[in-house]
Amino acid sequence: MNKRESDSIDKKKKAAERETVRLAALIDANTGTDGTFASRIPGLYLNRFSRMELSDYVYTMHWPTVGIAAQGTKTITVGQETFEYSGSRLSVIPVALPVRMQTTLASPAEPFLGVGVYLEPRRIAELVPKVYPDGLPSAGKRSASYMLDAEPELIGAVSRLVGCLDGSDDDGLLASLAIDEIFIRLLRSPIGVYVAETVLAGSDAQRVSKAIAWLQDNFAQSLKIAELAELVHLSESSFREYFKSVTSMSPLQYQKALRLQEARRLMLSGEHDATSACRLVGYISDSQFSRDYSRFFGSPPSRDIARWKQANSF
Repeated sequence: MNKRESDSIDKKKKAAERETVRLAALIDANTGTDGTFASRIPGLYLNRFSRMELSDYVYTMHWPTVGIAAQGTKTITVGQETFEYSGSRLSVIPVALPVRMQTTLASPAEPFLGVGVYLEPRRIAELVPKVYPDGLPSAGKRSASYMLDAEPELIGAVSRLVGCLDGSDDDGLLASLAIDEIFIRLLRSPIGVYVAETVLAGSDAQRVSKAIAWLQDNFAQSLKIAELAELVHLSESSFREYFKSVTSMSPLQYQKALRLQEARRLMLSGEHDATSACRLVGYISDSQFSRDYSRFFGSPPSRDIARWKQANSF
């Protein structure tokens, strides 16, 4: 690497750091308490957490999103893969996935501050031909989640979007323009082709997205892989291969994660015990439910729910 290239990299890195500091200040100004908040701009949400979760995890459904952790650190586990999310790192999850998250660096003085923008399939589909007028290039190895250093221009676009929250006149047209810029810059990034293929009609990734939508609506039903593969017009072997390449899970593992997360939600609501919750999500055997639950959450249902309620009783 020559001096000019080195200087260019340093300049870009410093620009990204400046934009990240600016973005953190905007998130801080628009979040007064801990939590995840949907903003008045559709598709934009903000995160603020002032304590680390070193002894516990948050299990949730992560919707297709591009996000930036402007301050602090989180880890995201998808299937067997764990990613660190911090600084000006860009997180892109192109399809809906059940994930495990943990805040690993945060404090009241310097809370974790993050922002996410939901990926809008129709909007992105309209932009794909403009960004790739000659068609999509060949995709390499897919991943369920992508982490990469964000370009300062993309961080700046996210900052402008969050900045629209400061003025009532700016959450319409200007916010819409900022979202388009975010999606265009994302499509032009090194992982843009993986985002594009999830909205491209007839692509393998788009077919997997359709299968995911079916599983979300029907997770309590008995799953026959051959029938689901036929539904999205793939052979069973191809469907299994593509599904795992996009989600890092098999279809059965994905369904199991949906069932267990929903069962936990039902029990935490206080309206269902383990037996009724496991039936509602499609389990027939109480013992099988307890074994799967323990493997997934780390302890049996009754112990896990009691521990969670005690930890969150303040």
